Amino acid sequence: MIYCFLAEGFEEVEALAAVDMIRRAGISLKTVGVGEKLICGAHGIKVECDCVCGEIVLDDSLQAVILPGGMPGTVNLENDATVQKAIDFAAADGRLICAICAAPSVLGHKGLLRGKEAIAYPGFEKELEGAKISEKYVVRDGNIITAKGAGVAIDFGLEIVSAVCGQDKADEIRKAIQCR
Repeated sequence: MIYCFLAEGFEEVEALAAVDMIRRAGISLKTVGVGEKLICGAHGIKVECDCVCGEIVLDDSLQAVILPGGMPGTVNLENDATVQKAIDFAAADGRLICAICAAPSVLGHKGLLRGKEAIAYPGFEKELEGAKISEKYVVRDGNIITAKGAGVAIDFGLEIVSAVCGQDKADEIRKAIQCR
């Protein structure tokens, strides 16, 4: 199971492109509303989530957590106790922790990027405490996947697919959607 957390003000493309790629791969994923099931993104697009934070289960079935960026979505994610608990569970168990745009700052503030290669939206690099700032648009270092912004949301989703199912599956999806 993968949980993609959506908080008010999330970046719609970053969340939904990743969700789409992961579901195309046949991976079990739930969108999780922070506070409510109906969450409004940064550009006024409302998404009805599969569940809310109080309904998630943190156990051996968890494969990954995803934090889309956007403002104030990133701040709302960071301020939510359940999101923090899910990140802590994933970190302690070596599960994938994936963040894009401004959201890698949440991981930086927790010290999870120390010594790891990572990237974030320009201007957020200082929030990636202890990270080696990458020049890449999408970076996977161990169990952490970070990405720069909305323009690489499909690549971000495909990197998650690759981490869970292997590169062949990610390449198959890339070809099917005509992505270079």
